[in-house]
Amino acid sequence: MNAKALRPNVAVIDDDEAVRDSLKLLLEIVGYSVWTYPSAARFLAETLSPWVCLIIDHHMPQMTGLELISLLRSRGSRTPAALITASSSPEMARRAAQLSATLFDKPVAEEDLMHFIATAQRRPK
Repeated sequence: MNAKALRPNVAVIDDDEAVRDSLKLLLEIVGYSVWTYPSAARFLAETLSPWVCLIIDHHMPQMTGLELISLLRSRGSRTPAALITASSSPEMARRAAQLSATLFDKPVAEEDLMHFIATAQRRPK
C-alpha cells in the first residue's frame, strides 16, 4: 500500500503555485499527505476524501475561497476550512465565521496553521 495513503489528507487550494508548493513541502515534512489544486473548479472536479482539513486562498479567479466554502457547506461538508487572505475585512471575517471557517491573514504563522490542522484532526468524525 502507498505510504501517502496512510497519512492524513490535507487539501491546499490556491492559484499561486509558489504558495501551493511551499505549503505542500511544509505539511509533508510534518507527516501529512498533501493534495494541491490551482482552483476551486479543479478541486471540485478532482477531489477525494476524507480530508482532515482544507486550506483555501480567498482571492482566486472564477470562484473565491468563501464561495467554495459556501458551496461545500451547502453540499453538507463539515470539513474544517482555513481561509487565507492578504486583505481581510470585518465582512469577510463575519462570513467566514458563519461558514465555520477559520480566517488567517497572510502571511500565516506556521504555528497557527499547524494548530489549526491539529485541531481539525482531533475533531469528531
